[in-house]
Amino acid sequence: MTASASSARLEERKQRRKLRQQRPQRLFRAFEIPVAILWLQFILQISTVGKISGMFLLFGSLFGISYGLMLEFLVSLIPNSKVYGIVKAVVIGLLGLIMCIVYFVFGKFNTFYDLNTIFGGAGGAVGEFQNTIMRLIFCFNGIAHIILFFVPLIVNIIARVILTKKFAEVIWKERINTIVCAIVFYLVALLLARAIPSAWNTYKKEYNYTHAIERFGIFTGLRLDVKNSILGGNNDLSFDTPANPAPVVDKKNTEDTQQGTEVVEYGDNVTDIDFNALAESTSDDALAALDKYVATVTPSKKNAYTGMFKDKNLIFISAEAFSAQAIDEKLTPTLYRMANKGFQFTDYYQPESAGTTGGEYNNIFGMLPTDGGKSFKVAANNLNYMTMGWQLNKLGYWGKAYHNNTYTFYDRDKTHNTLGYSEGYMGYGNGMEKYITRKTWPESDLEMIQGTVEEYINQDHFNVYYMSVSGHSDYTFSDNYMASKHKDEVADLDASEPIKAYKACNIELDLAMEHLIKRLEQAGKADDTVIVISADHFPYGLDDGGDSVNMPYLSELYGQSIDNDIIRDQNRLIIWSGCLEKNDPVEISTPVSSIDILPTLMNLFGIDFDSRLLVGRDVFSDREALVFNVSFDWKTEYGTYISSSGKFTPASDNVVYPYGYNEEQYIDYVKTLVRNKMKYCSGVLDNDYYRHVFGE
Repeated sequence: MTASASSARLEERKQRRKLRQQRPQRLFRAFEIPVAILWLQFILQISTVGKISGMFLLFGSLFGISYGLMLEFLVSLIPNSKVYGIVKAVVIGLLGLIMCIVYFVFGKFNTFYDLNTIFGGAGGAVGEFQNTIMRLIFCFNGIAHIILFFVPLIVNIIARVILTKKFAEVIWKERINTIVCAIVFYLVALLLARAIPSAWNTYKKEYNYTHAIERFGIFTGLRLDVKNSILGGNNDLSFDTPANPAPVVDKKNTEDTQQGTEVVEYGDNVTDIDFNALAESTSDDALAALDKYVATVTPSKKNAYTGMFKDKNLIFISAEAFSAQAIDEKLTPTLYRMANKGFQFTDYYQPESAGTTGGEYNNIFGMLPTDGGKSFKVAANNLNYMTMGWQLNKLGYWGKAYHNNTYTFYDRDKTHNTLGYSEGYMGYGNGMEKYITRKTWPESDLEMIQGTVEEYINQDHFNVYYMSVSGHSDYTFSDNYMASKHKDEVADLDASEPIKAYKACNIELDLAMEHLIKRLEQAGKADDTVIVISADHFPYGLDDGGDSVNMPYLSELYGQSIDNDIIRDQNRLIIWSGCLEKNDPVEISTPVSSIDILPTLMNLFGIDFDSRLLVGRDVFSDREALVFNVSFDWKTEYGTYISSSGKFTPASDNVVYPYGYNEEQYIDYVKTLVRNKMKYCSGVLDNDYYRHVFGE
């Protein structure tokens, strides 16, 4: 052996020995970001969801390690070791910052807001309520979480100081091992997700941002959200056919026949549009798919209530953070009167998904906001033909939309001018300031009604929309003007301060309704005017900084634990008219949600409409009751299904499912209905579908 060969072998041994000695440092370097991601996901999950599920442990770990290794690979491509260290610290710091943003936004709104909602809708809300968010940050709990989210960065900095001289430059073998491991972890996670039906449904067919976070971790939730936003993940319009389709049955007439009563044939709420022909006439695959789906939907029947409110006036109020518990015979007697002397909706829900703008979207369009907080903005560019504003405007009604907070908030100056109201939209800053005497927080619903009612009370026919604000959080007597204004009225309540403050806020709404009805009665128009009140969302401001399974004040308000979103979103719908007080109250005990308001009003007002075009139902029709939300939870007369747990709870021990279904068949049938309705909501919004159906 030559001296040069011997020297080479010796050098090779030294290099191998050096690599072995550096192995701990190299492993630390490779897994520093993956471990940071696991830590951040774990802290966020505990602090928001309140529990760690087996599915989260599995998929959160596999996907999290995969993302971390991918990031490490990308950073390791930087040849300069000093720059590499700085960039890596920045990456870890940014991950911690993202967690802080997600955590504190959740703390304010008690739900995970997707990127569309944060940047398209709630971004303004975050700015408007920055004092509340600052309070959440600069408290013990807030500071503790900031420290926890930046622990990985602190560890990184300490490691740099201690180990900087021991770190060798990254070699290509190390980079290759890193990216190969990243791919392996990702593929294993994907294969396991495919093998578990409930996981794959969340990942694909029933994707929901909140459920994705709960099952896969925040970073997978964010990745899927970005992917769907860029690639249009909501635009899958391949509608499913139920494995056990229900027969077409005229439920009402069948019941009448069985009871021996005379069958009254009212006809269908349907137009003569041939949707199959319409599908053939377009080259747009998405529009054709929507046409074909609508053609398969069975229209609802007209009924004894069809046209009951024909030619009457309409006042629709989306009431800020309203709830059934805001209705009190002593504290809010006018609301109590309206809720009990009109139609009584005893099982009503307002699905929460995108805060106030999402609730308004539900109320106005009769659809769920599948594009999150930007849904209303997207709709502003569409033909909003299927709204009460548009429909009554066609009949010559004077119409206007009002809001007593800043008129540009949630871009209402753009969105609410596209709803068909003849006189457009007014908020604080483009006219409302002449009625609101003080710019308080929140502003007065009473002052808004006192001023604006005079604009339309003498019109022959009017159609008015209000978005109220007096019921808004914070629910304290020091930070909420409406709560402090009515503090004395709630002083004797046996309740916590947030509950007292919440109920105090809603006294202002009650006074507004008292004034409104008084003016209608004075003008002789109470019997010819319909007032509708629906919440925009549950009062999430009661539990700032809470988690989704620990809402102590909301639980106190409801008098029960908040075990799921269906319970969280229970509410009360008011549809009142002076003419209804002349008759006995009519109770609607079947499950009803805000997307049912539009078809119900269209039927009551005798509007010619095609019920197949709306995902909700006229509550007086033969259509089966179905409440559902963007998380794919649902409730019918026969039971409640919670998607996150896959648990179905029958309505009673001896429930008899329709159409001869057993429980499994019925669950499969309704799950398919809900998926199709969600796809339809998305397709209508993202493809300007009504313009295709009705033209310009």
